[in-house]
Amino acid sequence: MEEEEKKHPVQKLMDNIWLLLFLGIVIPLISYTGWGLLELLGLPEAILP
Repeated sequence: MEEEEKKHPVQKLMDNIWLLLFLGIVIPLISYTGWGLLELLGLPEAILP
């Protein structure tokens, strides 16, 4: 029980597999979606024939 109490708070967070799974899915989802939206906003207008 003493070993469990001596863990650093960050170590307790990093031992939570569900939190790591959630962050591993959400962070790339948000970053790639944001990157894609910035790319779309930066495109010039298309000239139609």
